[in-house]
Amino acid sequence: MDSSVELLVTACLRSLDIGLARTGMNVFSMLLEQLLSRGVIKGEVIAMDSTAIKAYSQRDLENKRGKSDLDARVGRGRRGFVLGYKVHTVCCTNSELPLAFTVQPCNLNEKRFIKNLMENLRNQGVSFKTVIADAQYDSAKVRETVRRYGAEPVIPYRKCSKIRNALRVGGDFILRGVKRLVRLFRKRVSIERVFSRAKEWLLLDHLRVRRLEQVFIYTCLSFSAMLTVALTAVRQHKPRFIRSIKYYTTQ
Repeated sequence: MDSSVELLVTACLRSLDIGLARTGMNVFSMLLEQLLSRGVIKGEVIAMDSTAIKAYSQRDLENKRGKSDLDARVGRGRRGFVLGYKVHTVCCTNSELPLAFTVQPCNLNEKRFIKNLMENLRNQGVSFKTVIADAQYDSAKVRETVRRYGAEPVIPYRKCSKIRNALRVGGDFILRGVKRLVRLFRKRVSIERVFSRAKEWLLLDHLRVRRLEQVFIYTCLSFSAMLTVALTAVRQHKPRFIRSIKYYTTQ
């Protein structure tokens, strides 16, 4: 194939992917808006984190990016380095449902996307008052960004911090600090449960697509499925099943 034709085809395919991604986000936003209006999602206390998902590709010879997925990068995951992407996500700690997300190459730091996620939440009409995140988000800039949106950051300080009574995880992995902040931080488990359901029941970490736009669409479908389950449960007057993907997929 002529190189100019190949470039044109690639550009057209990527344009199509971008259009599909926008459509997917419109669906996600519509579902979220209905759940907010029904009071299923309150979003006053939110938790933030990221999870790594492996790319559908081998590594290139330089061991930095994907061989067949040129957007995938090698970055740190939970258990060492992984080739793939990170899904940066915010969830409601009360309903344990996703509120906003973005997908980025695995080598990019989590702190870079906090402002965009906060802005997305505001645009969706989510009135968050508390933002919970783990110690990897510990920085003065992150805390200032959260406060700029009128919310309280509940983020553990590093062990070397000299701030008295600061929230921190000790060398024994025990969380210490003001009791109110400790109780709030324990709600961070909600974001782990969101990732667990997305991976176990919606195959979020079993990619069979390549390139950033396709992975974004795949993630959007997974999180939209979660919101669809929640909305279906509410409409059927079965609020106890708003998080039960199993209930609606094994009948």
